[in-house]
Amino acid sequence: MSANSPGSSDVLEQVCIHTVAPEAAIVDKDGLFPDRSLKALAGAGLLGALSAPDVGGLGLGVRGAAAIVSRLAQDCGSTAMVVCMHFCGAAVLEAYGPAPIRRAAASGAHLSTLAFSEAGSRSHFWAPVGTVRPDGDHVVLDARKSWVTSASKASAYVWSSQPLRPADGALSTLWLVPADTPGIRIEGAFDGLGLRGNDSSPVAAEGARVPASAMIGEDGKGFAIMMETVLPLFNVLTAACSVGIMEAAVQRTARHASGVRYAHLGSTLADLPTVRSYIARMRIKTDMARALLDDTIAALEHRRGDAMLRVLSCKAAAGEAATEVLETAMRVCGGVAFRKDLAVERYFRDAHAAGVMAPTTDVLYDFIGKAVCGLPLF
Repeated sequence: MSANSPGSSDVLEQVCIHTVAPEAAIVDKDGLFPDRSLKALAGAGLLGALSAPDVGGLGLGVRGAAAIVSRLAQDCGSTAMVVCMHFCGAAVLEAYGPAPIRRAAASGAHLSTLAFSEAGSRSHFWAPVGTVRPDGDHVVLDARKSWVTSASKASAYVWSSQPLRPADGALSTLWLVPADTPGIRIEGAFDGLGLRGNDSSPVAAEGARVPASAMIGEDGKGFAIMMETVLPLFNVLTAACSVGIMEAAVQRTARHASGVRYAHLGSTLADLPTVRSYIARMRIKTDMARALLDDTIAALEHRRGDAMLRVLSCKAAAGEAATEVLETAMRVCGGVAFRKDLAVERYFRDAHAAGVMAPTTDVLYDFIGKAVCGLPLF
């Protein structure tokens, strides 16, 4: 099945219409994890988008995964972000994990996520301060992870630590840490501004003991996995989430403008040139972000020399564009936009999350500037 096959897209559309969209408002209002949507996606096989067919996955690649996340974001940003992080974790497991875990991730029985960001290194997620020490045929982890999506719902975390055996230039090592490992503690429920159902909470490890065989890849090679496997996928999928949010905003704003009438004038909001101009700008910004996202995916697929620059640019551009598009949507829809029924204010809040998710927009701008100027990124 290809990324653009009618089968996968039709199944996704049905899941969105019948489950994701009806659940979205309550997920946001009550900060609920989108359990029903995740179960529907798993049942449809869509959580295995990046997993290989030999373990029951769809093998759709980054393009197929981005299409799924973007479509989900049109209805529910929280669901889209949970799936984004599952895909990132599943991609690591697909490259380095054992077949049973890969098979479970493909089926959705294993919900994956990343545990990289720490208060001590903030948006520099590639440089963990959390430690690991040997203990016989096990290791012991100690860390304070600042934000982990699906913190209380994930089956296991793709967890970063300092290297087990420090070596020159080695920044990190990755581990597969089951969420129910003794010593792992979720430090409070998530109650955020946007993406309220994504269960993004701090997670602490205090003497958390896991088998040494839980190491993902080689000791000290976590940075390489982050840069080669995680960063391109995470940036693309986060950009896809932003594009989906923008697309929803354009559609809802245009529908509102065409439907609201001035009774005494016999005209609609859309009859005003200024309103049409605002909506046109929203459409253009959305299309520009989508075009850059598509070109980024093409650069990765064809291993173009500018692929990393595109990877850095697409998340920053889409995140910035999303905040602008949603600000315009709020302006066009006026007082109605502050009500929950139009959902524009929900998309407005969700859109702002991309800028603060590491690598943050400001960090990306620094990286892009370095790349353009021919300077090393790290």
